Amino acid sequence: MNFVILGCGRVGARMAATLDNMGHHVAVVDKSADSFKRLPSDFKGKEVVGTGIDEDVLRRAGIEEADVFAAVTNGDNTNIMASQVAKEIFNVPRVIARIYDPVRETTYHMLGLETICPTTLITAQIIKDILPDESE
Repeated sequence: MNFVILGCGRVGARMAATLDNMGHHVAVVDKSADSFKRLPSDFKGKEVVGTGIDEDVLRRAGIEEADVFAAVTNGDNTNIMASQVAKEIFNVPRVIARIYDPVRETTYHMLGLETICPTTLITAQIIKDILPDESE
C-alpha cells in the first residue's frame, strides 16, 4: 500500500519505519528536514520537506496515489486541515488524524473524520491497569 505520513516526530518516524519494514511505500512530510534524522538509516521511503496542508507539497509526496494518509504532527489544527485536504481534494481512501484534545476529537469524528486521540487512549489504559475489574 502507499502511505503518506504528515509529521516526522516520534510517532510519524516510528510509523514510517515500521510500514517501510513491512514492505509498503511510504512518504513522510515534515516542515523541518532535521526531523528526518529520526528515521532509521535504512529507510527506503520518500522524505518531503514542506507544509502538510500545501497541495503541491502533498503532490510531491505522492498523495494522488496514496491509499492512506495519516496526520500525526503535534498540532491538532494542522492535522485536521491536512486530513480534510487529503480526504476532500485528493480523495484518499483512508485518512486518519491524531487529535490531542478529546472534545475536538469527538466533534471531528462526528463530522466524518477518522481520528485517534492519544489522551483518551492513554487515560483508558491507565485506568484499566489500575482498576482492571472496573474497566471494560
